[in-house]
Amino acid sequence: MSPSKTPAETLTIAGTEVRISSPDKMVFPEPGLTKLDLVQYYLSVAEGALRGAGGRPMVLKRFPKGIGAEPFFQKRVPENHPDFIDTATLHYASGTSAEEAVIRDAAGLAWVVNLGCLDLNPHPVRAEDLEHPDELRVDLDPMPGVDWSQIVDVAYVAREVLDDVGLAGWPKTSGSRGLHILVRIAPQWSYRDVRLAAETLAREVESRAPGLATARWWKEERGESVFVDFNQNAKDRTVASAYSVRPLPDARVSTPLAWNEVRSARPEEFTVLTVPGRFAAMGDPHAGIDDAVGNLDALLALAAELGTAEKAPRAGDGSGRRQSVMPLIEVARTRTKPEAQAALEEWKSRHAGLVQALHPADVMVDGMRGSSSLWYRVRVNLQHVPEAERPAQEELIADYDPWAGREWPGQPAS
Repeated sequence: MSPSKTPAETLTIAGTEVRISSPDKMVFPEPGLTKLDLVQYYLSVAEGALRGAGGRPMVLKRFPKGIGAEPFFQKRVPENHPDFIDTATLHYASGTSAEEAVIRDAAGLAWVVNLGCLDLNPHPVRAEDLEHPDELRVDLDPMPGVDWSQIVDVAYVAREVLDDVGLAGWPKTSGSRGLHILVRIAPQWSYRDVRLAAETLAREVESRAPGLATARWWKEERGESVFVDFNQNAKDRTVASAYSVRPLPDARVSTPLAWNEVRSARPEEFTVLTVPGRFAAMGDPHAGIDDAVGNLDALLALAAELGTAEKAPRAGDGSGRRQSVMPLIEVARTRTKPEAQAALEEWKSRHAGLVQALHPADVMVDGMRGSSSLWYRVRVNLQHVPEAERPAQEELIADYDPWAGREWPGQPAS
């Protein structure tokens, strides 16, 4: 019998039975963690994980083929979900809707992991009020070439701004390279207002830490800085919540921190193997987050004072598309990240004489959200290449179409 086809195991969690299929399936080969190990991990930090994701509709990010393959995103809760899984119907700007899963207890955590989910991706709203977020999310996303100390410096500037507008920020590692700062707010404002408040925060951080932080939405304009990603507060966005396991080989965990830990902590310290002991010893540093509810009045007043953020110019061809102010070329569009990296290496081999002129942030390999999964776009910013030596846009090395063959209501017949 294949290790991935071992008999199912039924766990009784606070009186609720949860079936775990293929419990011995290896999910993280490097530390030797199975699916059942991940379930046990989440049970060990359930109080903290539920503080971040419980009671919120969530997108199910599933890794049925393990961390070596691309996940798929499932908005709609499986039809055969058990009675202990609640649901909430979200309506998206595109006009579509989805009945999404809402977990409320440790049994729900185990059920989600059994589906192949590693990280938890809840919306910033409670199931009882889907139009008014109760969480503002500050995502500090470092550009290539940025080290941890710069991220920390920007985090403390963000904390200073939050203090000045009467809000409490609760930091956690993203589980990748960056930091998240969570802010509980009263559910009184629309998504549009919350996003505007987050953008205003980002602009103020940039003004206080020029060169270290940026609020520039377009990646090629950021340089080697920390992007304060305000768009994570848009209605259709989710982020990995506290105690989420991330799909990195070392089974890294998005871990809540106390502010006095931020400078000395390192993301790689926090894994499925280390976080349960930390949680047992010190509890959850975010235990008081739900008692620290603030309001957005001061940030929205600052938004009015600052005025509308500068917008990118539009193309003159009538398409209405944004026109970059940077000399960008597109290299490839691919289905997977390894394919994107291979295309980038091929481009570098074709233009070996230019590579030394490129800065780390000039090379952009971006995961793009498709209809149900990620795809990858490779671009190069030629700003540091002498103008006379810049190559023209060439035929893409790979040209994957993530929407090929898909149909939408109202789509013209081919």
